[in-house]
Amino acid sequence: MKKILIVVDGIIGRHFIKSVIGIQTSENIYYIVQSKEEEPFEGYDLARFKFFSFDPTSNYKITNVLKIDFSQAILVMENPSDLENTIKNIRLFKPSIRIIALDLWNSKNPDDGIEWVNMQQIIGLNLIQFLPNIPVLAQNIGLGNGEIMEVLVPFGSSFVYRHIGAIEQNNWKIAAIYRNRQLIIPTDQKMIQPNDALVLVGEPNVLKSVYRAIKRELGQFPAPFGSKLYLYIDMEIEKTKTIHELVRRSIYIHEKLNKPLLIKVVNPGNIESLRYIKSYVNHGVELDIVYDGMVDEEIMSRDIRKHHIGLFIVSQKMFSKKAIRSNLYKSNVPVLKLADCSFSTLKKSVVILGEENHVEHISTTIFDVASQLGFDLELIDYVVEDRTSNLRAVEHFNNLSAIFSKSIRIIETEENPIRLLRENDNFLQCLPFTQKMFASPLKHFFATDSETLYTKLDSYHQLFIPTQI
Repeated sequence: MKKILIVVDGIIGRHFIKSVIGIQTSENIYYIVQSKEEEPFEGYDLARFKFFSFDPTSNYKITNVLKIDFSQAILVMENPSDLENTIKNIRLFKPSIRIIALDLWNSKNPDDGIEWVNMQQIIGLNLIQFLPNIPVLAQNIGLGNGEIMEVLVPFGSSFVYRHIGAIEQNNWKIAAIYRNRQLIIPTDQKMIQPNDALVLVGEPNVLKSVYRAIKRELGQFPAPFGSKLYLYIDMEIEKTKTIHELVRRSIYIHEKLNKPLLIKVVNPGNIESLRYIKSYVNHGVELDIVYDGMVDEEIMSRDIRKHHIGLFIVSQKMFSKKAIRSNLYKSNVPVLKLADCSFSTLKKSVVILGEENHVEHISTTIFDVASQLGFDLELIDYVVEDRTSNLRAVEHFNNLSAIFSKSIRIIETEENPIRLLRENDNFLQCLPFTQKMFASPLKHFFATDSETLYTKLDSYHQLFIPTQI
């Protein structure tokens, strides 16, 4: 059982003692020194609380108490001179005791061996939590650095009606759900509802990203991945006609999403195409030309970080390069691969339910893109023997359809969905950006999963969306 010395004066000290009395524990014994006679406290355990009234700045008086073997001392005093002298008295008799002191004056010295609790900082942190759309961080649990966070899920959130098991949780976890003042222990089958309060645990920087993702509502794409569209053109490998088509289609997407567009040109040897691109440059479209011999992957990685890229646009020829594809995958950014067909005449986006149901991870982005571009949305449910995960995904998409007021057509088929889609004229395929995109060509002969076989629909526009936040 630990013995703790508490020295207090003033109203803050009294509130602190009342809080300590209210703690239901029998593990500690508290020796409380008050600088003057105060109104006695009520409802405390006589075996756990010992009260003294004397001036703690008196070395003689406090030395008598310090003969007890205390594990630590907590000082809550409103007079800076009294606090300073009390610390000196304690240090003289017990030089190595742990001292925690309240700092009302923002005058702490980090090198004096005292653990200062800054009152101004505490008040500021508590006031911030009353602002809307601000995460609530645990201050008295764990490290207090933001590794424990509570987030209220808004009605239009990207997390609403998602199953816990379908949410990628790397370096963070959903530790608890509070709904209607009831605690719900998370399991893979539990579904998040509007106005749920989620308790998250993880790395502070990761939790900040998760918080932004939870608060994101429809109509924000390419957020939370980034804020800018990026078209990458290598004039050494692209024909003049292809370059012009890439630019026109990117300008169309830029106008529909109303997001700034950066056109990056490397190996600028085509003067005609450069003039064509420059004719589109205005306040929302920027041109950046690379004249040195940097490697494509280096340019892409640098620009994604530098310009906060949210959607990377490339040609089919560029995306077919494994090194480029791998670099984009590691960058965790959505990639739109433009095919050799019209984009402005597109009427629908299509999603195929895969074997591992990664599509539930990217469902909100799919709805967001379809809504902003004005596309119809089709979900193809390939009928297999064990349909548990497929049915769960269909339920999820139907719920999102209701809350986002975006209709969705669900097609159940026993036919090969890729063969079925190849009968269509034009569409945008939305699919998860996963490791399956790097399977060896030999595996394609035996694969049945649409993610592995994405190249079978190479002649159509495809949007690859990261499954991680």
